[in-house]
Amino acid sequence: MKNLYNSKMFVFGLALALFACDDEESPKLRTGLDYNSLTAETPYSQPFVDANGITTVDLTEGHQRFKMFQALNYQMTSAISSNTQIDATKLKNMFSKTGSPFVDISTSTITVSGAELNGSAVQLRNVVASSRPADEAEVVRARIETLFNEVAAASASVSTPASQGVAGKLGAYLVDARGIEISQVVQKSLIGALQLDYIGNVLLDEGLTADNTKTVGDRNYSELEHNWDIAYGMLTLNPIYLQGATNDSRNTVEFALGSYLWEYNKASFAKFHPAFLKARAAVVNHDRAEMQAQATFIRTEMEKAIANAAVGYLEKWKTAVASGSNSADAVRAHAIAEGLGFIYSLRFATIHKADAAFSDQILNNLIGSANGFWDLDVTKINAASQAIKTKFGI
Repeated sequence: MKNLYNSKMFVFGLALALFACDDEESPKLRTGLDYNSLTAETPYSQPFVDANGITTVDLTEGHQRFKMFQALNYQMTSAISSNTQIDATKLKNMFSKTGSPFVDISTSTITVSGAELNGSAVQLRNVVASSRPADEAEVVRARIETLFNEVAAASASVSTPASQGVAGKLGAYLVDARGIEISQVVQKSLIGALQLDYIGNVLLDEGLTADNTKTVGDRNYSELEHNWDIAYGMLTLNPIYLQGATNDSRNTVEFALGSYLWEYNKASFAKFHPAFLKARAAVVNHDRAEMQAQATFIRTEMEKAIANAAVGYLEKWKTAVASGSNSADAVRAHAIAEGLGFIYSLRFATIHKADAAFSDQILNNLIGSANGFWDLDVTKINAASQAIKTKFGI
């Protein structure tokens, strides 16, 4: 038995040694990059070229999904602000890219080509909750589509003043009969189910084992290189994420997760762009340890931002109560809807070992009663806030 044990340990040790050397011995596609050549002002795509100076970065897939999310959110919120009813089928079609649902949009914060998105090979629905087993992922996707039905139903009362048991407008916000602003729940839920899960739990976790020894078909990138490009493209449309941002001013247009990383992770928001650059350079260098370190940092800090946002919006509910203003109900309803969406998103915070049970218990304790928002009190808010703070160490 002793000899057999030693033989097994020798084989195990040899396997570890071979794994550790794998990156060093694998054929390298690129000339190595000096990490010190990268700065916070280096555009994401600039350093990554092949021997002929041709870019190896393709942000198209990430950017198209990002713009689909923008367009979906715009469809919900603009309809509400213009007092028009919302078509649930339209939202579902945008979610699954069915029947050419996208149109051109051009505002100060969003520019979308309907033709580009309708002709894209990607969609939102099939990557939502895609780190989960198929049946669990489908539950999340079906929930989002149910929320589309609910916001559309509430929009039938868009000209009605809302009150307990009555859907309609509460201040500037459309709420259902339980006082929930469904459009905000959708947006914040997708920050977790789409962006956090696909970027963090798919591309920057299981996606780190992708091939890095050859290009993909006729493309000029490896599968591993492209995973990082998709991740960056789903976070921001900007060549330099949060360029010029300070603690007091964002100074750049960002959306969804990209915006909330600045607002709710002041300690780390400036480190995200350098982390993406260094990780992408580590892929070039076949430096798996460095790549893994940066992926863990990005995932951990994204989760912290979402947890901080959940707590932050619970606190905004309390602040509105304390203000005693005539608009307190509207402010509280808006705050709690955003908080509910972020609390739902916590189920995708796998680094911190949060899950659906943790998220659902908090949601049920907050709004599980018949009147939902209208039954909230400080005790419920404080209990939810403390549960999140304890879980995430904030």
